Amino acid sequence: MIGPNYTSVSEFIFIGFSSFPKQLMPVFFTVFLLMYLSTLTSNLLIVATICSERNLHTPMYLFLCALSISETLYTLAFIPRMLADLLSTHHSIAFLACAIQMFLFFSFGFTHSLLLTIMGYDRYVAICHPLRYNVLMSPRGCARLVAAAWAGGSAGGVIVTTPIFRLPFCGPKQIQHFFCHLPPVLKLACGSSMPAVTLGVGLVCMIILLSCCFLALLSYAFIVAAILKIPSTKGRHKAFSTCASHLTVVIVHFGFASIIYLKPKGPQFQKGDTLMATTYTVLTPFLSPIIFSLRNTELKNAMKKAFLRKFYSLNN
Repeated sequence: MIGPNYTSVSEFIFIGFSSFPKQLMPVFFTVFLLMYLSTLTSNLLIVATICSERNLHTPMYLFLCALSISETLYTLAFIPRMLADLLSTHHSIAFLACAIQMFLFFSFGFTHSLLLTIMGYDRYVAICHPLRYNVLMSPRGCARLVAAAWAGGSAGGVIVTTPIFRLPFCGPKQIQHFFCHLPPVLKLACGSSMPAVTLGVGLVCMIILLSCCFLALLSYAFIVAAILKIPSTKGRHKAFSTCASHLTVVIVHFGFASIIYLKPKGPQFQKGDTLMATTYTVLTPFLSPIIFSLRNTELKNAMKKAFLRKFYSLNN
C-alpha cells in the first residue's frame, strides 16, 4: 500500500545526458549511432554467415550465433530510445515501459553472460577432452544449453525487476541515467521494504555475474594448463587461437560489467556514471562481434566466401 508520504508515479524522466552541454548532443548522437549500426550489421552478418555456411554448423558457432542474437536484442532494448532522447527535449518514459526496459536489459544481459560461460565450457571440452567432444556437445545437448541460457536469463530478469517495481516511488521522478537501470531507479523508491529489496536484487546480480565470470575463467585455467602440455609450439598456437577471441570477449564483457558495482557513487560522479555506462551498453556490444570476426580465421573466411557468392550471383 502507498502511504500518505508517497506519490503514485506514472512516468519517469531521463536526465542522464542533461549535465552535458547541448552542443555535445549531436556529437554523442553521431558517435553512438555509428557504433550501434556497426553492432547491428556485424551481429546480423555473423548470424547470416553461420546459418548459410554448413561447415560452421558446429557447437562453437551455434553458441556464437545465439550470442549475436542476444546481443542484438540487448542493444535494441535501450539504444534506439537513447539515440532519440539525444535529439529530443521529451525524455519521459511510462512506468510500465520503464519496467519492461529494465527487464529486457537484465534478461538479455544475463543470457549473454550465461552464453559466454557455456562457450568457455565448449572450448574446455574441445581442448581438454577432444575424444568425448561429440558426445558431450551433441546437437541436442547444445540446444538444451542454449535454451537453458535463455530461460535462466529471463528468470533472472523477472527476479530482479519484479520486486523493484512493486515498491512505492516518491519524488522526484527523475532518473539520473539514459535508461531504466537498477541503481538510479532504486534511488527513487520508498517504503520499509526498500533496503531489503535493494540488498536482494544486488546480491542476485552479483551472484550471477561473479558465478558466470568465475566459471568462464575456471574453464580457461584448465585450457591454459592443457595447452602448456602440448609439446610443439605450432600445436600450442593452434589450440590457443581457437579460443583467443572468446577469452578476449569474456575479459571485455565481465570487466565492463563490473563497473556497475565498482564505480564511485555520489552526485559528483553523475557525468562519469553516464559515460561509464556507455562502456557496457554501447562499447562492449560494438567490440564483441568485431573481436569474433577479426580473430576467428574460419569465420572471417566464411564471411568472405558468402559475400563473394552473393556478389557473383547478383552479377549473373
